[in-house]
Amino acid sequence: MTLEQSLEHFAQLTPDKAAVISQGQPLTYAELWERIRQKAKQLKEEGLREDKPYVFIATQDAEFIVTYCAVHLCGAVCVPLENSTPQDRQQQIREELRTSYIVPRTSDILYTTGTTGEAKGVMLSEEAWTANAENLIDRLGFTADLLFIVCGPLNHLGSLSKIYPTLMTGGTLYLLENLKDLNAFFAPFKTLSDSGRVGSFLVPSSIRMLLQLASKQLAAVSQKIDFIETGAAPISQHDMERLCQTLPHSRLFNTYASTETGIVCSYEFSKYDCVPGLLGKPMRHSLVRIDVDGRVICSGATIMSGYVGSPEATARVLREGEIYTSDIGSLDGDGMLRLLGRRDDVINVGGYKVNPSEVEDAVQAFEGIRDCICIPAPHPLLGTVPKLLYVPQEGQAIEPKDIARFLRERIEPYKIPFFYEAVEAIKRTYNGKLDRKAYL
Repeated sequence: MTLEQSLEHFAQLTPDKAAVISQGQPLTYAELWERIRQKAKQLKEEGLREDKPYVFIATQDAEFIVTYCAVHLCGAVCVPLENSTPQDRQQQIREELRTSYIVPRTSDILYTTGTTGEAKGVMLSEEAWTANAENLIDRLGFTADLLFIVCGPLNHLGSLSKIYPTLMTGGTLYLLENLKDLNAFFAPFKTLSDSGRVGSFLVPSSIRMLLQLASKQLAAVSQKIDFIETGAAPISQHDMERLCQTLPHSRLFNTYASTETGIVCSYEFSKYDCVPGLLGKPMRHSLVRIDVDGRVICSGATIMSGYVGSPEATARVLREGEIYTSDIGSLDGDGMLRLLGRRDDVINVGGYKVNPSEVEDAVQAFEGIRDCICIPAPHPLLGTVPKLLYVPQEGQAIEPKDIARFLRERIEPYKIPFFYEAVEAIKRTYNGKLDRKAYL
């Protein structure tokens, strides 16, 4: 069934069960479905037609779910935008969509963050969304008794994709604005029934914040956490190990996904080993192969239909039903994908290739450093060398020589940064990825 068919089904089967909880207020399946039907009627009266794009702001509340599903019910195309998108950019997108070819049967158009280039509108079909949902249900085990906490932006695949398996299995969504208020994250645990279980998707920077600022609170509710999934950026081995220690009863997953590929692989590191970059086997509707240059290539039912209004950009990455990513990886004898970095991120140091995420992973284990990023910097003799920007813990005085000494025991000498700079914050995108482009 599609998402909307599932909602109609549960509106009849479990009408009084909470489907969405937003700002502390529950909305039952019956109430949610009725509001979706009324919103769809309103949109049709306002002139929304089948296959036409509907641009709107992705708010972190029940009204977003209502509008999102109502647009689908009209047979139209959802175009949710980040809530900070300026009015002129919103209008620009509307104009672009008005004159652009949209692949038939497109359900959504999601605009990428543009961290690796210009932001592009990714076309996703209803079939791709259903395949993503089934991948997640199979691998992560979504069930009707799950309360899933969403604290990431609903215009991005990471959080938006969790709406589907939660509501398609009759579970409950708990929507948060973000993770800045840690008390809000722990609030649903207080009212959870004895049989209730919690799941969530958290980017690595959010996991690190929880471990640093609320590890005792996290440990106190560990019995109620069924699983936590992470993705969107690399998670360090140090943070994986610490999360396993804090949540010994929970299932913990590291997932490989992108807007273009959909949800592809996931690895349960709490069950096996905490290995940086290890992302598991492809899921039910996905396939992965590695080309001769080490590039990760994905195919299957979850991949995008193309970039809206940009056939040239589409042709560069989508060829004969396969997505050619910018990721470098390998497949082991068991078919497990391991990510080694991004082609555009690699720093060439005198002929040696340095993956900055490997340096960052090692630094994350240094006591007293809250966040970091490894970037290329000019050198008068070597041309380009690694430079480390780091955020010390409050009240900590950290000497670069201490970091370098720490790294000598963990990574090869040519990977150790030449330059070090303490900064107040590391630049990240709205959905928690390191914003490497901001330092170029």
